Amino acid sequence: MKKSVIAIAVLGTLSLSSQAMARDTINIVGSSTVFPFATTVAENFGNATEFNTPKIESTGSGGGMKLFCAGVGVEHPDVTNASRRMKVSEFEQCQDNGVKEITEVVIGYDGIAVANSKKAPQLELSLRDLWLALAKDVPNPEGGEELVANPYKTWKDVNPDLPDVAIEVLGPPPTSGTRDAFAEIAMEGGCKTFDWIAAMKKEDKNQYKAVCRSVREDGAYVEAGENDNLIVQKLDSNADALGVFGFSFLDQNADKLQGTIIDGVEPTFDNIASGDYPVSRSLYFYVKNAHVGTIPGIQEYVTAFTSENAWGPDGYLPSKGLIPLPDDMRAKVAKSSQALEPMSSPE
Repeated sequence: MKKSVIAIAVLGTLSLSSQAMARDTINIVGSSTVFPFATTVAENFGNATEFNTPKIESTGSGGGMKLFCAGVGVEHPDVTNASRRMKVSEFEQCQDNGVKEITEVVIGYDGIAVANSKKAPQLELSLRDLWLALAKDVPNPEGGEELVANPYKTWKDVNPDLPDVAIEVLGPPPTSGTRDAFAEIAMEGGCKTFDWIAAMKKEDKNQYKAVCRSVREDGAYVEAGENDNLIVQKLDSNADALGVFGFSFLDQNADKLQGTIIDGVEPTFDNIASGDYPVSRSLYFYVKNAHVGTIPGIQEYVTAFTSENAWGPDGYLPSKGLIPLPDDMRAKVAKSSQALEPMSSPE
């Protein structure tokens, strides 16, 4: 029976080996950013093949990894989507729980957009501005090489050229791959513009990461959950707020929202594809190879996702906001993923 994608995970109760056909539908969890791309592939896959339409749950990248790595069997997901690469700790958790062979599929690129309502002026921020606005601790505004609790209340406090508007940024929670990538690329990118903080990296890498990636908890940054569409709705009703989410959500809501210019570059398809936009990252999904051949359609789903019809420059995914991989890289990834080549530790 071909049905539209249902964003609910169906959990079995019997082991994969003892009840091979306990589940006949692919179960996918993970990133809210990858969710619309995976949903589109799943719907096309269900319509074009003899297999059921995969069921997809948007859990966030971290939540998806936890579910995916919990074990092998019909009660566990077959695939997890991620808006950042699997961490070493997650790979080790998978190994410890018997999820030995995993195929990593990089599907394309995405920009992390900082956006606001078109009812307000478009902002131009530097990575330093972003970090100073959102970091838990910042350099003392009075000078010197010491950190103090973030005192900035308005964008004008951060930079006199910015509006006298309260800092209010709606963004993803810590379980989100978008949050991880935003912290690593945008926050750390702004943080290391202070030479004395950048020097910490050689002396104490953990302290450096804590300083650069920790987000303030006094209300200026609002964790808005894994539902990026909810952030879009809130921005439409609050013109003073900014939101942080994947470029595809900005692209799909361009009638209501506008991207913030960061370090002089606007978040556009071309600027992300060229590498000019400073806050961009790769998107992934991971396949549990032990489930292939037992849960019907996994191999075929991977082939469908990595087909030129889907992820190629003229495919249906770029029209949804996915930035394609270069031609040679797409060919290489398609070959390795369709062969289900197991990944090694992501160290």
